[in-house]
Amino acid sequence: MIRSAYLTTGLAIKVFSRLSKANIYMHGQENIPRGPIIFVMNHFTRIETLLLPYYIYKLTHKPVMSLAAAALFKGGLEKFFDMVGVISTDDPKRDELIVKSLLTGAADWIIFPEGSMVKTKKIMEGGRYMVADSAGMREPHTGAAALALRAELYRSHLLQSARTDPGRLRQMLDALGIASLEEIETLPTTIVPVNLTYYPIRAAENIALNIAAKLVKDMSERMVEEIMTEGTMLLSGVDLDIRFGKSIRMTDYLQEEWLQENVAQQDISGFSVSPELKDQMRGTAYKIMQHYMHDIYAMTTINHEHLFAAFLRRYPFKEIKESEFKRRIFYAASLVTGKEDGKEIFFLHRSLHENQAHLLTDDRFHKYSSFCKLAEEKSVVKKQGEKLVCDRSNLSGPLSAHRGRIDNPLEVMANEVEPLEKLSKLLRWLAWLPSPLIKIAVVRYLLQCEKLRYAEGRAFASSLAAERQGSGQSFLLPALRRKVGVVLVHSYLAGPEEVRALAGYLRRRGVWVFAPRLPGHGTSAEDLATRSYREWAETVESGYVLMSNLCDQVVLGGIAFGGNLVLDLAGRLLGDTLAGVFAVSPPFSLKDYSSRIMPATDVWNRLRSKMKRGEKKIDFLDFPAGSFQGNYARNPVSGIKEVAEFLESIEQRYSLIKKPVLVLQADKNPVVDPKGSQQLFAAIGSADKEFCLLSDDRHILVNGEGAGKVFAKIAAFVEAL
Repeated sequence: MIRSAYLTTGLAIKVFSRLSKANIYMHGQENIPRGPIIFVMNHFTRIETLLLPYYIYKLTHKPVMSLAAAALFKGGLEKFFDMVGVISTDDPKRDELIVKSLLTGAADWIIFPEGSMVKTKKIMEGGRYMVADSAGMREPHTGAAALALRAELYRSHLLQSARTDPGRLRQMLDALGIASLEEIETLPTTIVPVNLTYYPIRAAENIALNIAAKLVKDMSERMVEEIMTEGTMLLSGVDLDIRFGKSIRMTDYLQEEWLQENVAQQDISGFSVSPELKDQMRGTAYKIMQHYMHDIYAMTTINHEHLFAAFLRRYPFKEIKESEFKRRIFYAASLVTGKEDGKEIFFLHRSLHENQAHLLTDDRFHKYSSFCKLAEEKSVVKKQGEKLVCDRSNLSGPLSAHRGRIDNPLEVMANEVEPLEKLSKLLRWLAWLPSPLIKIAVVRYLLQCEKLRYAEGRAFASSLAAERQGSGQSFLLPALRRKVGVVLVHSYLAGPEEVRALAGYLRRRGVWVFAPRLPGHGTSAEDLATRSYREWAETVESGYVLMSNLCDQVVLGGIAFGGNLVLDLAGRLLGDTLAGVFAVSPPFSLKDYSSRIMPATDVWNRLRSKMKRGEKKIDFLDFPAGSFQGNYARNPVSGIKEVAEFLESIEQRYSLIKKPVLVLQADKNPVVDPKGSQQLFAAIGSADKEFCLLSDDRHILVNGEGAGKVFAKIAAFVEAL
């Protein structure tokens, strides 16, 4: 391999990677040690052979060579492979080249212990790591372990001979083609397990297939499948998570008693070793292989489609309600984010680290709909009304070695996480758990999340200057029946206590009430300054999920900005659980707020201009003496920005609301202009809507004198749904 050619080709690969829409994420780079390394990884696509050496080179700044099937060394590919350091598995000098480069540290290596691409992801059989090939099921190769062991054995032997037998040292160096002992890398050989996880896995005709069809006549089934699958992933966009595990040091295995006692007596001549020593090393290589195979698959990056497919494989019944299916996956997603002994139990795709309420509300990221569409196309499920009828035989049948990714990618997804025993047990338990217990578990989980978020916010606040703080704790008020539940959201700068009186009134009328705390509220202004409107919207969304697991129907209600949050959710929700929504004094835009709580338009524009120009920031605005003050004495500028952006972002959402709506406003509201609330009301798309303008001069109509009339109006609205 010519180093300059390697680097030039690496540049070409870099250009190619930029042309593709693949998103490559690397994790665990800190686990890559110095010294000679064999990277062992799972093999799913041709992409790994072309791209991985370059990406690892970027981390190690050392050439990375790899092995490829002899059948690929045809035509122009042979020259290309030679330039990038790819060696044929049939090369008679293969093992010697690998050991020599590890001894000298000239290059690291990539070896696929599965021996070939495992397109079906079927790697487990009877609880053991097994690979399917034309001859049936076989165990993964131990070659990487054997070569790493041999390199480390030779290193130890050479360094020892330098001290005790210089003549034997010279003989050994000559046999290996090494000029002097100075060329030997003193750092030990390690094996680094690597996991590659692609998401999503899709196959379709694409431009690459059309081009190939014009250039190659009578394409094989194998070539068509690879272009359809890998071309689609590269051209339409795929996430590739590359995860490096903890290194396995060969010196740890060379400390075994048999080697300590016998290595000095063995006949090591040139590259060969005695049959006795070879037999002894074979058993150790097998142990190492089991070690790195476990580590490779333990690092699988779990995604939504893994959970959907693996759950369906374990669900014991033929039919399942869609709402029930999504609920169980929602809870599964909450459990896989847990920890054990302070460490993450699983490695997760970044989308699973986010709030998962969207699975049960609007599916705005299309996690469920995309999977369900694919499951229907592949005849794994069939929709019948609100139910899915499952055909699990299509999730456990034998897959074609070259068409598995096309014919049934769902089985490939389920196979990929099969080695994760803890995940399998978790999904099996969730598959059998009765529906009422699932609902209780979801509610408990969401309440616990609320407590943890509040505790974190209070801890943040305790280290800052004390402010006026009402109780920021969210609360749940149960009723005797579970027919209707209300999610009641407080206003900007306030807290759940703001709606306590209304909540108590509704509870006495037989309604469940949950009052969530918007992040950054009830703690400190500094805490609020770190929050975004997406967090507030997700909190309301989680409140809806909680209440929908407690009651048959849910009503959303909010005060001022809280009203905008619930109206936004009402415009996004899917399904029939939502019964209606009410909003008290909601603004339409930031300009509807009085300068007593928000800056005037010209002041706000100047502030935004300063932020854009990078001038000295104004972080907080103090309230004028005697003006409206919520629980904080200061209003963070970043909070104002989030309110403004949210109100602007949802202007088109009001027209999507189809459920009954009640909007209440005071004609002399000193904080939110009634004209803004009327403009908002006019934009609502529901045919069943009411605007109630009260003769009053208060903003928070649910507290103080005259609140009783507002309570009665809201209760009548809820009871009429």
